[in-house]
Amino acid sequence: MIRAAALVASDSTKLQALIESLSYNKIPDFELSAVLSCEKNSGAMRCATAAQIPAFMVDPDLFPTATSYSMAIANKLKDMDIDLVILCGFNRDLGVIPFQYKNRVIGTFPALIPTFDTPNPLRTALERGIKVTGATAYFADVDGCVGGVILQKAVEIHQNDTPETLQKRIFDEAEKILLPQAIYLFCTGRLGLHGSRVVISGMD
Repeated sequence: MIRAAALVASDSTKLQALIESLSYNKIPDFELSAVLSCEKNSGAMRCATAAQIPAFMVDPDLFPTATSYSMAIANKLKDMDIDLVILCGFNRDLGVIPFQYKNRVIGTFPALIPTFDTPNPLRTALERGIKVTGATAYFADVDGCVGGVILQKAVEIHQNDTPETLQKRIFDEAEKILLPQAIYLFCTGRLGLHGSRVVISGMD
């Protein structure tokens, strides 16, 4: 059984979509065992509680540095025997987490990596007049950045798009689809790494 924990902040959008996907599409030998939040009384925490998933708040104000905070989260994950870490809107420095959970931290990014790997890829894509963007499911590297690419999905940019409308469409058409797919591939043992390249068994 793969025991997973989702790292969240205030926004419940990614977590809610993941929970809904898991309820409709069962992943073999997988359990979303916990949700860890960096914010008090967050929508994501309420979402976890409503789904009867144990939820914990790790208060960053109690730690002197980002590194000590990430170590506290990593220790909490180990105490709960977590095998896989899922990023669901977590907005803090991952610190030591990807090092201690090497190739076991999965997230999504609203761009086709490496295109526009910037703090605001949506605005950059619109300003440059790009016609197609999308989302990337990835393993976090040891620095907490986008590492090995697991899956990607393209999304068309409309002429009248704003960053807000584009963000919603990327999430609806790509991110919320890619994340459970990436988790499924991980849990079924189909993801291999050749250097930093992710190879999916059973695919050409």
